[in-house]
Amino acid sequence: MALNGERRPIELSELVRQLRTELKAAAAEGADAGESLQFELGPVEIEATVAAGRDLGANGKVRFWVVEAGGDARFNRSETQRITLTLHPKGVRPDGTAYSPRISGDRLHGER
Repeated sequence: MALNGERRPIELSELVRQLRTELKAAAAEGADAGESLQFELGPVEIEATVAAGRDLGANGKVRFWVVEAGGDARFNRSETQRITLTLHPKGVRPDGTAYSPRISGDRLHGER
């Protein structure tokens, strides 16, 4: 991600938020197209190397930053942790009931 020509770190929460957006888009695309072949969305695993840091100030929050593959000169190995998150996506209907979402659509380049 670039900001004024500079790369800026990605917060772990931003990574999860973007993943949610992508999964919602895939589900909506399948529903809108009336796809006859759909896949139930099962557990989603994310593996990332993160570095923890605290905002300055009395109420500083701890934040987790995703470290780019191949390492980052700002963080040494002892400051980073490899984590795996297993997410269990659920859709929520307007009445509040949960359901297992289904996704469909064409395979995208690089998708497995």
